[in-house]
Amino acid sequence: MSMKAQFRPLVVAVAALSLFAAACGSDKKSSSDSASGTKDAAAASSDTCVTGSSVKLGFLNSTSGAMAISEQTVRDSLMLAASEINAGGGIMGKKIKFIEEDGQSEPTVFAEKIGKLLTEDKVAAVFGGWTSASRKAMLPVVEGANGLLFYPVQYEGLEASKNIYYTGATTNQQIIPAMDFLKSKGVKTLFLAGSDYVFPRTANKIIKQYAKVLGIQIVGEEYVPLTSDDWTTQVAKIAAAKPDFVFNTINGSSNVGFIKAYHEAGLGATKSPIISVSIAEEEAPAMGVNLTGQYAAWNYFESVKSPANTAFIKAFQAKYGANRVTSDPMEAAYTSLYLYKGMVEKAKSFCVDAVNASSGGVSYAAPEGTVVVNGENHHIAKTGLIGQINASNQFDVVWSSGKPIEPDPFLKGYPWWNPNQG
Repeated sequence: MSMKAQFRPLVVAVAALSLFAAACGSDKKSSSDSASGTKDAAAASSDTCVTGSSVKLGFLNSTSGAMAISEQTVRDSLMLAASEINAGGGIMGKKIKFIEEDGQSEPTVFAEKIGKLLTEDKVAAVFGGWTSASRKAMLPVVEGANGLLFYPVQYEGLEASKNIYYTGATTNQQIIPAMDFLKSKGVKTLFLAGSDYVFPRTANKIIKQYAKVLGIQIVGEEYVPLTSDDWTTQVAKIAAAKPDFVFNTINGSSNVGFIKAYHEAGLGATKSPIISVSIAEEEAPAMGVNLTGQYAAWNYFESVKSPANTAFIKAFQAKYGANRVTSDPMEAAYTSLYLYKGMVEKAKSFCVDAVNASSGGVSYAAPEGTVVVNGENHHIAKTGLIGQINASNQFDVVWSSGKPIEPDPFLKGYPWWNPNQG
């Protein structure tokens, strides 16, 4: 089914859900409400919006379908964070009771399930989603119900919602640093390979504009549906173009087909190397091909050296097995639950408007390093990293931004960006 077809039922779903308010939402406000109005609402509220000894949270991840290869890991890290927080006394003294739903790798299912979680289960917040198609399907629903969604995956930017917190990277924290890295490597020609949906299309639009500034020529651009594993024809075009690098914005199990076709075409790290933004420690060994020497751009790798990361890895492997690895989206999801805890406890309320009013400046000593919430755009400051895959399917950090990059989801600080230019 095409992505366009998948979104047709959303109009009906959103219209129905707009009649409801989430249990923890105080007065509903439009996206244009002023920050001062929200603060006044928080100050006037003494209601925690959650009664009893527990707080219900929704975990919404694909445990079936094309995205299960990646999203199962996010689910695991959310469950770890919940168990740790509960062991430490919960959130404002309330233990987390999580309700799980399977997004089934389908945007319309994500829209349906988040509606159920917010209006029927009356959860205080939802954590999950992976593809931008799933996030965009959930956005009008979570806004209509005045709920909260914590989205853990890097994405194409150009979005901000008072009802969503983006704990993965936005474009200027991953895509742009990756391009800067390629420029530093002397790259002159670049081929773009992506899944055919929102994130790759938009990311590549940004890449093409920045490539002109950097003097990098785009010698090809190919897309395959997210549900397809056949990259034979497209990889043949890559082989013919002989680019210095391939920028990979493919998601989910489709990466397996791409890497297989790449290998069969005789391409590898020494011939047209790849830089990916969706292959991490969990996915690398699942490719079935030796990826040593290939690159990825993220904001966290398991190889990051810090006491917080050592503790995270130890806890994750104690819960799920010594053979399990950690990755960027997993770490961002784990971090998101702790950030939510910090926001609620700063607000002294589970009410959505109160949480939003207090979110700015909330920080957490995450495995990737200390992260801080931007209260205006609901993103977090993150350090950009480039890793190179070694023989153990781990990533050796070969480039770092050196310090956290402030989120700029609409690329206001980049004069070359023109959203109206293809």
